[in-house]
Amino acid sequence: MKKFKGFALMFISIFLLGACSSGENNDAKDADVVIGLDDTFVPMGFRDDDGNLTGFDIDLAKAVFALNDTTVAFQTIDWSMKETELNNETIDLIWNGYSQTSEREEKVAFSEPYMSNSQLLVTAKDSGIDSVEEMDGKILGAQEGSSGYNSFTQTPEVLKDRVDSEDATLYDSFNEAFIDLENGRIDGLLIDRVYAEYYLKQNEQTDAFNLVETSYEDENFAVGIRKDDEELLEEINNGFNELQENGEFAEISEKWFGEDVSID
Repeated sequence: MKKFKGFALMFISIFLLGACSSGENNDAKDADVVIGLDDTFVPMGFRDDDGNLTGFDIDLAKAVFALNDTTVAFQTIDWSMKETELNNETIDLIWNGYSQTSEREEKVAFSEPYMSNSQLLVTAKDSGIDSVEEMDGKILGAQEGSSGYNSFTQTPEVLKDRVDSEDATLYDSFNEAFIDLENGRIDGLLIDRVYAEYYLKQNEQTDAFNLVETSYEDENFAVGIRKDDEELLEEINNGFNELQENGEFAEISEKWFGEDVSID
């Protein structure tokens, strides 16, 4: 497979901030719970212009643990190593737009799902590619370790059998992938719907790209937990229920998405 790790100037500041935080979080050693995340995944967990972590999952996690006065810290990790980090106890949870899949269920336990998601193919409007079928012989990008890339490999008839080299160019983050898509170095990007829609809206680029539906199965976002952490699992599930009942879940959803995205 191909892998690209280049940077563009417009995102250098973002990645430098992420690099500064890739070691131990200053609060992690004193926190009851340490959450691992990819700090470039908008709008779930990312860094604002001042380098502070923000996002839907950040707000939701803080709200869940505030119910029991549980202290929480956030740790930037290599997303392709997330399950290893969890089971090595570097972190306690994977909570950052983490899709529940059968493959991942072999490695971790999952909370109740709290939000749905799907995989889209994003292409430039001027590429003439507005369907999966038109990716024949084209170059596809994806994030390494993502559920989208897992779907790509496990359901080859959708895209894998079509695209150049029958594989994707892999990126450490979707930010890098979008830079290559914008500059024509890849023809299409397989990406989470939630990321694509938010990214393009925030950058006022919705008219410049196609959001192409794929036939991959829809996914649910859930929290990844070590299989023996039953008390922590119960705290999160109870927290979701309480936040839905008291309306705080809906408030957080409205803040980031303009609607209630919770799964009943």
